[in-house]
Amino acid sequence: MREYFLKTERLGFSIWHSDDVKYANSLWGDENVTKFIVANGKMSVEEVQNRLDREIDMYRQHNIQYWPVFLLQTNEHVGCCGVRPYNIQGKTLEFGIHLKRHYWGKGIAQEASQAVIDYSFTNLEVSSLFAGHNPKNRDSAKLLNKLGFKYTHDELYKPTGLQHPSYLLTKEG
Repeated sequence: MREYFLKTERLGFSIWHSDDVKYANSLWGDENVTKFIVANGKMSVEEVQNRLDREIDMYRQHNIQYWPVFLLQTNEHVGCCGVRPYNIQGKTLEFGIHLKRHYWGKGIAQEASQAVIDYSFTNLEVSSLFAGHNPKNRDSAKLLNKLGFKYTHDELYKPTGLQHPSYLLTKEG
């Protein structure tokens, strides 16, 4: 049974561990998930392992990561949602979410995202959250707008090599 440091009505947020390879592979090993987050649209087994290792290191160094998310009722892994450093001096973290395809369109993205936003402003005491998305991912644009993020500029995202529309959400709203 996993321990959750954050819960919503349906979701539990945990911490990535080295034995979570099966969850990492089922998420980042799926081209439906990675088509918007890496240049060639897919991640090798080695790249998935590297991503998992980076998330674990992120937690060791900063006590944050794109946390693994599970359904409370069934303990099914649905994806990850969280934050990572963006502009530490400015108290701005980068927000992100990756969901398995099976859970798209069920309100899980908005529920998980709102929980991470609230947690970030309340527990992490950030002043703002930055987010970007692949220009082809219209669903991410809709989600960020629903959550109150405001478009600010386009920014190069090295993993895709594209200029990603970028947004900011401040504590004041």
